[in-house]
Amino acid sequence: MEGGAYGAGKAGGAFDPHTLVRQPHTILRVVSWVFSIVVFGSIVNEGYLNSPAEGEEFCIYNRNASACSYGVAVGVLAFLTCLLYLALDVYFPQISSVKDRKKAVLSDIGVSAFWAFLWFVGFCYLANQWQVSKPKDNPLNEGTDAARAAIAFSFFSIFTWTEGSLDDERAEEVKTNLEEPSEGPREIPADQSRPGSWGWGGGAGKFAHCQS
Repeated sequence: MEGGAYGAGKAGGAFDPHTLVRQPHTILRVVSWVFSIVVFGSIVNEGYLNSPAEGEEFCIYNRNASACSYGVAVGVLAFLTCLLYLALDVYFPQISSVKDRKKAVLSDIGVSAFWAFLWFVGFCYLANQWQVSKPKDNPLNEGTDAARAAIAFSFFSIFTWTEGSLDDERAEEVKTNLEEPSEGPREIPADQSRPGSWGWGGGAGKFAHCQS
C-alpha cells in the first residue's frame, strides 16, 4: 500500500485480514465489543420496569436511574471505542513512522487501562445497587436475568480491557524505544512492516526492530 502517516513514505505490505484476526489484541477487542453490547443491551431492553401505581418506569437497580444511565453510557461508549480501535488496527500497517506507531500503541494501552477502570466502577456500582434493591419493587422478578447479565459482563469486561493494557511484550517494546535516543521520525522499511501487527508475533512489527 502507498501512503504513510504524517507524510511518511511507503509502509509496504498489503492489508491481510487473516493476520489481523489472529492478533491477540484484536481478539480481545472483539470480545470486549460483544461484552459491551450485552451490558447496554440488557439494561436498555429489560433494565426499566413499569409501575402501574406510579404510572412511570423506574430502573431495576434499586430504582436508581443513575445506575442504569451509567451502565448504558459505559456500554455504548465502550462499543464505539472498540470500533474506533478496530479501525486503527486495519490502518496500522500503513503507518511507516516509528514515532507515530509508538503513539498509537501508547494510546491503546492508556485507553485500555482507562476502560478497565470504568468497568470496575460500573461493576461495583451495579452490583451494589442490585444487592440493595427491594423485592417489593419487582414482585414478579421481571428482568432479573438481564440485570444479572449486565453485572456479570461488566465484571468480565474488566479483565478483557486490563489484558489489553498490561500486555508485557508491547510495554517492553515501548519502554525500549523510549529509552533510546530520538533521532526524529523514521520510516519502517517495507520488509519490516507486517499487516495488522501491533508488536505481537514476528519481529517485523516490533518497535525494537524498527529502531535497529
